[in-house]
Amino acid sequence: RCRMYISLKSSFLVLGLYSLLGGFSVKAADRGTEVFKLCTYCHGALGEGNPTIGAPTIAGLPDWYVKRQLLNFRSGARGAHPRDAAGMRMYPMARTLNGEADIDAVVKVVATLPRVIPDDTIKGHMIKGQGTFKVCATCHGASGEGNLAMNAPPLAGASDWYLLKQLQNFKHKVRAFDPARDTTGATMAPMAAGLSDEDMLNVVSYINTFKYKKAANSTPQ
Repeated sequence: RCRMYISLKSSFLVLGLYSLLGGFSVKAADRGTEVFKLCTYCHGALGEGNPTIGAPTIAGLPDWYVKRQLLNFRSGARGAHPRDAAGMRMYPMARTLNGEADIDAVVKVVATLPRVIPDDTIKGHMIKGQGTFKVCATCHGASGEGNLAMNAPPLAGASDWYLLKQLQNFKHKVRAFDPARDTTGATMAPMAAGLSDEDMLNVVSYINTFKYKKAANSTPQ
């Protein structure tokens, strides 16, 4: 009888912990949805972005990349440069998050959003851009799919105006202005430094072609 009592007690304890952890999981998911509502004011309900206010497409971005950028904005490693108007808007937004728990919750929501295909706004020479992109492919992948091992986010499907702006920001040290605080971002600075304005237009135009290939090869939902 004693063993049966202990066994029953252990079973109830396991079930209790399971229910408790399940409750935490639901609360985390709810919190992520709640926090994401703040993001929608600029990035849109579907994470589609809004170029008029400098908010890029974020839907479907990998959680590890979004988390790193939110941490950078939160710490001031990004978004604190006076020439980064869009980034300066993100800085106070990131600081409203209640630590890494909120960040982890919201990045999971962003990562699960279906990718969208933003409109093309950049016109360049795609063939020349293909040649320039060979250097980018070393980290970002041959089709701009990204590479976690290299800390390189996906480029395919990104807002082209945003890619152009970030190349300019890296070149002029507006982004990763303090290499010690943004070591990953700082690796982009020398890559962008050698690009002319025309090079940037060309390579972004070539990157635009990836999003259509991705959409054509995707399975309809």
